[in-house]
Amino acid sequence: MTESVPAPAQLEENPAEQQISDQRLLKGARARAAIARHAADVASVEGLNGLSLGRLAVDLGVSKSGVATLFGTKENLQLAAVQSAREVFIDHVVRPALSEPKGMPRLRAILEHWFDYIGAPVMPGGCFRGQCVTEFDSRPGPVRDALAADRDDWFAVLEKEIRRAQEQGFLTGHDPHALAFQLEAVIAAANSAARMDDTTAIPTARAIIDGLFGRSA
Repeated sequence: MTESVPAPAQLEENPAEQQISDQRLLKGARARAAIARHAADVASVEGLNGLSLGRLAVDLGVSKSGVATLFGTKENLQLAAVQSAREVFIDHVVRPALSEPKGMPRLRAILEHWFDYIGAPVMPGGCFRGQCVTEFDSRPGPVRDALAADRDDWFAVLEKEIRRAQEQGFLTGHDPHALAFQLEAVIAAANSAARMDDTTAIPTARAIIDGLFGRSA
């Protein structure tokens, strides 16, 4: 009777080979994240259409073929930039505010971190969403879908805290979606004005929001 040959899944893995494979995967993931982050920075200034595999390779001093291996197409690079910018926004605006009590205190904290995000600015072009949404708002496809989903998620965050604030007795008489829309519009305008070196932009936006909220908030 002939001895059966074990299937590949039954063979013992070589620990050294597995470690090398894991290191390569980790290195690839880090390289992809770094390129996507730079792509988000570039897009915040020049828009998502300003991205190219070759441009990023030159900027970062890596081979174009290496960038192409990681992303494949310009569209995939654009999608990665959208995701990276989303993560930056969450890290700088949403996550720091979560330590505040729900409702009005957290909503106020979100807005303050949002002003800091555009005022620093964290990304060279200020607000990534404000720069890139207008490029794709009338262009159906995966990039528009990603930008729309990000915008919807952001409005959901604002509306949730507005509703919580209303349960606490603040912002009564406001429709949560309409108020979120107003907040987005005011801060987007402040972002654009700040990029034009208008030093009154952020203080003016803060005053407008204080007026929307009323003295009690």
